[in-house]
Amino acid sequence: MKIGVLGLGFMGSTHLQALETIPDVEIAAVMDADEARLSGDLSGIMGNLGGPGRRMDFSRARKYRTVAEILADADLDAVDICLPTNFHAPVALQALRAGKHVLVEKPMALEGAAAEQMIEEARRRDRILMVAQVLRFIPAYEGLTDLVRSGRLGNVRSAFFRRRTATPTWGPWEFDSAQSGGGVFDLLIHDADMCLRLFGAPETVSATGYEAMKDGIDQIVAELHYSGIGSVTITGGWYLIGEYPFSMEYTVTGDRGVVEFSSAGRPAAVYWANGKREELPAPDVDPYRAELEYFTGCCRDGRKPDRCLPEESARAVNLARLMVDARRRKGERLPCRL
Repeated sequence: MKIGVLGLGFMGSTHLQALETIPDVEIAAVMDADEARLSGDLSGIMGNLGGPGRRMDFSRARKYRTVAEILADADLDAVDICLPTNFHAPVALQALRAGKHVLVEKPMALEGAAAEQMIEEARRRDRILMVAQVLRFIPAYEGLTDLVRSGRLGNVRSAFFRRRTATPTWGPWEFDSAQSGGGVFDLLIHDADMCLRLFGAPETVSATGYEAMKDGIDQIVAELHYSGIGSVTITGGWYLIGEYPFSMEYTVTGDRGVVEFSSAGRPAAVYWANGKREELPAPDVDPYRAELEYFTGCCRDGRKPDRCLPEESARAVNLARLMVDARRRKGERLPCRL
């Protein structure tokens, strides 16, 4: 299958390195406005996960400088959209209308209406649409999902998810929340998606925090209120520009035990109520490769991406938007209607 990658920044570089390891997948085209990147020099690209970049051989790939050019390439079966956030929805719509299967980086869109439009267009064109919610392919989160959804952990009583990093400096668009969505959409969309996957939609949402986009600060403490769960918290965001390290973690407490993970050095494990500790399976996998292999397999087989449905990604967009709106209301509970 032949795929084109749009955007050769941090995520584009990460996806390219994964794609070149997948059998029967050809990187047939790449698109970027930067000539050095089009030449294959991605060595200066850094990010919080999946990097650093390196020099790549694009000698067999067609090189395009605009979205219109690459989408006009009739030889491409699918495209992988790794452009700035505000381009995700409009470019995905263009790609679907051009007859391509589409993988689009998270967040799917900045508004729920745009996400729904993407889903309807994919349905109308009979194309595969999937959002790169890579957390669903990380073993520590897959293990948590299995524990909760299987009922092995018992009834969940509390859940805490944190994700934080230095503010990305990939371009000035990052500092405009209308274009990037800020730290909530850039980072915490993952945890919003995970909470919906584990617990469904909350009844109400409240949030506090601080936003100063010009200084690179966008932080939130969001509370998702469920009648059957004591507390569900999503917190973190962007912590200034500089060397502040990326980290992600969770603690989920059930009647039968507590499951906890931190990327800062604590492997995912269950601390059972009987006093035993059990580490969750931790296979040495590249989650980006797993994600892309799953997407390309869905395209080849003509099957829905049930492991990462776009309808679920759209709900995460709506929840992230509600979290931002709730922060503006400084702790007021807002009804959640996803």
